[in-house]
Amino acid sequence: MPAPERRIFDSPCKSVCRIDERVGWCIGCKRTRAEIKAWSTASSSEKRDILARLPGRAAAEPELLAGGGS
Repeated sequence: MPAPERRIFDSPCKSVCRIDERVGWCIGCKRTRAEIKAWSTASSSEKRDILARLPGRAAAEPELLAGGGS
C-alpha cells in the first residue's frame, strides 16, 4: 500500500532528530536546525520551499558523507 500523500502542514520529522555536522542537517528529515526551528511558524510557501530541498539533500548525502563533497 503506498504511503499517504504528505500535506503541506505535516512535518517531515522522522523522530531521529540528530544533526550530522558533516552535512549540516538532520539525518532523519534532512532539515537544517534553522528549518526545524522555523517550521511551526513558517507559511505554506516557506514549508513548500523547505520540503522541495529535502530530496536533493537525501540524494547528495551519501557522497558528502563519503568525503566527495569536500
